[in-house]
Amino acid sequence: MSAPRPPVSGVIDAHQHVWRLDTPGHQWPDADLPVIHRDFAIADLRAASAGIDLAATVLVQSQPTDADTDWLCALAADEPLVGAVVGWADLLAEDAAARIATLAGRRKLRGLRPMLQAIPQDDWLLQPALDPAIRAMIAHGLRFDALVQPRHLVPLHAFATRWPDLPIVIDHAAKPGAAAGGLDPWRERIAALAGLDNVWCKMSGLRTEQAAGEPAAALAPYVTHLVACFGERLMWGSDWPVLLVSGDDYADWFATARALAGLDAAGERRLFAASARRFYGISD
Repeated sequence: MSAPRPPVSGVIDAHQHVWRLDTPGHQWPDADLPVIHRDFAIADLRAASAGIDLAATVLVQSQPTDADTDWLCALAADEPLVGAVVGWADLLAEDAAARIATLAGRRKLRGLRPMLQAIPQDDWLLQPALDPAIRAMIAHGLRFDALVQPRHLVPLHAFATRWPDLPIVIDHAAKPGAAAGGLDPWRERIAALAGLDNVWCKMSGLRTEQAAGEPAAALAPYVTHLVACFGERLMWGSDWPVLLVSGDDYADWFATARALAGLDAAGERRLFAASARRFYGISD
């Protein structure tokens, strides 16, 4: 009988949410998702992650509003478990550069995330009107969280190539078609993006992309490909509490990701801590 694997220490969760339904401008989740249609706070995260040595979390926006981002920054300021915040800003606004400068002054704000999956145009990122905002992000050392689907990967490659000084991380591995079991063209396009030094990726959100009742083991080809392509630029995220929609809890997904990645101790330290710490500039 093989010895039990030692626990992973100092875990950094690279992708996690909180929300309050009474926050001004709250849009999602709504009553159509009863499992997560309630308030979620950092105290709930602590309870959900019990048994895992969670050192820090990256708190990611869930609403496309300034009010939500301001609330997250205020919450994070006095919360030691939050190592970084990824907020939202209207990148097409006339005052986008000024807003970005203001947000960059918030102590834990590390990045911005336009909600690309909700935008019909696949190549929205390539419009010249975004240039002032992107230049401001680069000038202030911010990162770009790419909430994309496979349809966005070709334009995202062009975007990342055009802005090599902008650190980009692909959320949820671009939400591959796991429910249908399809790997292509996602497989080739994600590999092409991994060939760009400024592009990183999150191993998160995969369970909720599967069909209801599908076993986690069916994600093995996706995880194997991500590990092979991104290596030290791959980071683990829970996508909690959205994860709960899949029927898994926090510990379930942590154990699944660990088993499917199949890494040695050094590789696990990168996947579950060091990569997120490096990308988001989270101090020890």
